[in-house]
Amino acid sequence: MFSKAIVRRPGNSMLNGLRSSDLGIPDYELALKQHSRYVEALRSCGLEIHVLDADESYPDSVFVEDTALLTPACAIITKPGAASRRGEEVEIKQVVKGYFSEIQEIRKPGTVEAGDIIMVGSHYYIGISERTNREGALQVISILKKYGMTGSIVELKDVLHLKTGVSYLENNTLLAAGEFRWKKEFQNFNIIEIDPAESYAANCIWVNDNVLVPAGYPITRQRIKDAGYNIIEIDVSEFRKLDGGLSCLSLRF
Repeated sequence: MFSKAIVRRPGNSMLNGLRSSDLGIPDYELALKQHSRYVEALRSCGLEIHVLDADESYPDSVFVEDTALLTPACAIITKPGAASRRGEEVEIKQVVKGYFSEIQEIRKPGTVEAGDIIMVGSHYYIGISERTNREGALQVISILKKYGMTGSIVELKDVLHLKTGVSYLENNTLLAAGEFRWKKEFQNFNIIEIDPAESYAANCIWVNDNVLVPAGYPITRQRIKDAGYNIIEIDVSEFRKLDGGLSCLSLRF
């Protein structure tokens, strides 16, 4: 169960954020409204929210998840793989110090963005991507071992981050799209398959017996509901334009 979350308000500079899609430039005012609704949804799940001011120096800084991995035993401050995001982690470290006494950091030449990390109990799956390299992943695994946890590497092919294609919904259940439906690492889970037409909806988040689902994906919504979960739909269309999803917008712990 989670009790807290850290989020950051979108800055106007998000209009210059990294993006690989052709969905257009985000509508900033709509993004602000969507972010507020996202925060309220987290509050409705019982979380205490720490809201950080917008940081105009970093266009992608609203995607706060990538800057730290928060485990029950320690916080790991990451090293973003995208050059334009390096430095976001500096303030996050100071914020995290208010909640964690044990803080570790990823060191060069390692790079890690926590959108590539999925927690399943005390085990952490770490995707190797354009943003997270093998050296960074091995550093994470080494740190986890110090605290009695484990980690393993998952090779990615077609997605930005591991959580772009797979989400853990607790109860030994995964949402999986594309390549992740057949990954050997995940074959012992109950897999809810994402229809190829709704691949964006693979990025959902479990929060205290609720599942936050991006609005506009009825097949996915129904499959998760049929699996017995309570659904909260959130429109994050403007963040999708920057390759971001529901998990990217908060650090939950």
